[in-house]
Parts: sequence; structure tokens; C-alpha cells
Amino acid sequence: MAKRIVILGAGESGAGAAVLAQKKGFDTFVSDMSVIKEKYKNLLNERGIAWEEGKHTEELILNADEVIKSPGIPNNAPMILKIKERNIPVISEIEFAGRYTNAKMICITGSNGKTTTTSLIYHIFRKAGLNVGLAGNIGQSLAYQVAECNFDYYVIELSSFQLDNMYQFHADIAILMNITPDHLDRYDYKMQNYVDAKFRIIQNQTDNDAFIFWNDDPIIQKELSKYGIHGHYYPFAEDKKEGLAAFVDQNKVCFTKPIDFNMEQEELALTGKHNLFNSMAAGISANLAGIHKECIREALMDFKGVEHRLERVARVKEVEYINDSKATNVNSCWYALQSMRTKTILILGGKDKGNDYTEIAQLVKEKCCGLIYLGLHNEKLHQFFDSFGLPVADVQSMKDAVNAAYQMAQKGETVLLSPCCASFDLFNSYEDRGDQFKECVKNL
Repeated sequence: MAKRIVILGAGESGAGAAVLAQKKGFDTFVSDMSVIKEKYKNLLNERGIAWEEGKHTEELILNADEVIKSPGIPNNAPMILKIKERNIPVISEIEFAGRYTNAKMICITGSNGKTTTTSLIYHIFRKAGLNVGLAGNIGQSLAYQVAECNFDYYVIELSSFQLDNMYQFHADIAILMNITPDHLDRYDYKMQNYVDAKFRIIQNQTDNDAFIFWNDDPIIQKELSKYGIHGHYYPFAEDKKEGLAAFVDQNKVCFTKPIDFNMEQEELALTGKHNLFNSMAAGISANLAGIHKECIREALMDFKGVEHRLERVARVKEVEYINDSKATNVNSCWYALQSMRTKTILILGGKDKGNDYTEIAQLVKEKCCGLIYLGLHNEKLHQFFDSFGLPVADVQSMKDAVNAAYQMAQKGETVLLSPCCASFDLFNSYEDRGDQFKECVKNL
């Protein structure tokens, strides 16, 4: 009898896992507590894969040999607890897909910068003519690509939620951008639990593998001493030090290993300190993959950036509007504020994940000339920021947020949407939030 695989959640990762499971001959069933999007229903129906929506039927789930869980489902969800009581293994879609490919895996995690770094590495590999897929939190699901394509490399953005349910998966190149508090609501409000999840990215590395990380991150440095050396270390930092794989020296970005080369910092397509680190991590990865330095330089110079990440939307009456909807945590907003060159009206708020706003307090005082609280529950923002003496506005729709910013902003200032929070109180996703912002700005 075929082994039974049950997939919980029928979004991009769940639908992809179902396609791969069926292709590998498993008895496959998909269950989603929400309504399944039309495109995923069609994909499942075309392949004759059984599914249900709006419920989890226990007798169809608890007879599984293995369960593949969507990253969005918490580990303490009632159905997951029942599955664990039966000792049925629960894995992620990435873990499952990794069993069926020998492609080289370039995996990126971190609290911030992972989407940009992942997209940048993919851009360099494509430019070099490599046969490469983009997966994880962006692009098509890894499982779907393993089922339908035949790539030699995968560049994979991994969230802590995906890493939580990965056990045997092996990253040839693991990249850890940084670790700052995020998603603590999913980790019992214990920072160490979140840190441990991030470090799972190196758990199966061998002596032939590479670990790329930001050398000046205090949490990474502290954790490194706990782990045996997994493969080779390739640290990067802004200031020149012995042993770094990338650093800045006299306005040049210097890459030292395996091949030594450099480029002018001002030639980088992406600006700001955080993007310098993203470019370094991407450059080291490409260097390790044997891509020619000329190609790496060119790709770092012509990359177009990521939507919803410090994305310039428009200039209206000499006020710049910037969409940084992807800033779903406080540290991400810190980077955005740090890169502002003018007085800024900051739109922030949403679903709070246990945020501590102390990290941005100084920058808000220095850079901001107004605050707009966009969320259903803005009490915490009022408590923290109102004493700063800045003009504030309370809004519960994007249209009202943009209108309030328009009224508040003076010539030469910037309006920045960089929310620090998840979007699910008022929007479907951070993309939906950013799209609405862009639409409202264009209607001014």
C-alpha cells in the first residue's frame, strides 16, 4: 500500500508539496482550514489530488504516515498537537522537496534582508547563465519545481517557520544575514527559541559547505561559539578585519575568497548600509559558485531591487513617497529610517508580534516630523511615541493614512510606509498593504 502523505495548508507550499507527493506515488490528501485559492484548487483538480477546505477532518488526517505542514500553521495548533500525540512526523515542504533533488542549495535566512539577498543571488546566477530556480518565501514552491523542473541550483529564502520543521535538509551554502527579535509570538516570547530556529540553517552542513554571515551581529557571534565548525566560514562586515570574505576599504567593496576582487561601493545598484550587506552576501555566494568576477560586478551594478522594499512610488508636490511595506518588524524599519536623507513622516502599525520599539526611538526623534498609526489597535504606539511631541494621526485604512500624510508633509520631506508590524489586521498581506499604498499615492 502506498504511504499516505497529508498536507495541511493549500497555499503555494502546500499545493506544490501535493504535486510532488502525488508524482512520487504517495496516497496524497490536502486539507485547509481556510478557503483554497482558485488557482490551487485547479492545480489539485487537474492532477486528481483529493482536498478539503474550511475544515480538518480528523479521520482523513490522523491516518497519515507523514504530515507536511504549511509554515503559516503554528506548531501548537490543535490539529498539529493531535498529530504529534499519534507520533506522526510533521515536516516542512522544503524538507520534503529536498529528498528528491541533488541540486545545489543556496539558502538564505535572517530577520531582515533575506528577500533582497535571495533575489540578488538569483539575479547573479541567472546572469551567469546557470540553470537556477528561485524558491522558499518567494517564487514558486521548491516542491513544485522539484516535481516539474530540473534545476542545477536553487536559491531559497527560508523563514524561521520553514526551518522549524526541517531535519535532514542540507544547505550547500547557508547565509545568515542577521538576528533581531521577530515573530516572538510564535516562539513563546523567548528570543533563544527564535535564534535556535535560525541556526537550523547550518544543521546538516559538512566540511565541503559554506556558511556566510554578518560578522558584527552580536547574537550570531555569541551562538557561533556553541556550534562546532560546519563547513567553512565566510563572514562579511563593513570594516576591514582579518579573515573576512568581504569588507569595505577606501570606498571599495573587497571580496577576498575564494577569488580576490573588488568594486567601487558607489557602483552598487542598491544603496544604504543594509543593502551593502545584502550585496556582500550575494557576491560571496556567487564567488563560491565559481561565477566570474566580471559577471558578479555587473550583476551587483544592474539589479533592480525588490518590490515593497524601500520602493520609490512617486513624488507629489515635492514630497517623496516610499513603500517599505515589507518592513514587518522593528529592525527592518530601523534600516529604512537610517537610510532617509530628509525629514520623514512615518506610517507604522498593524498586527504587533511582541514588538519593542526602543530600537527605533532615537531614529524617530532624529528623522521624523510626523507619525501616522495605521492599525486596528494603536494603543501601544500611542503609549510609546506620543511623548516624543510629534504630530500624530490615527487611521484605519490606507486611503486615510495617505491622505493624513499628504496633509502633514511639507515640501522636501518624505512619506515612508515602514510599518514594523504584520499586515493581517487590515490587509491580506504585506504585498496587499504596499499595493494599496501605491494606488492611494497615485490617486493624490
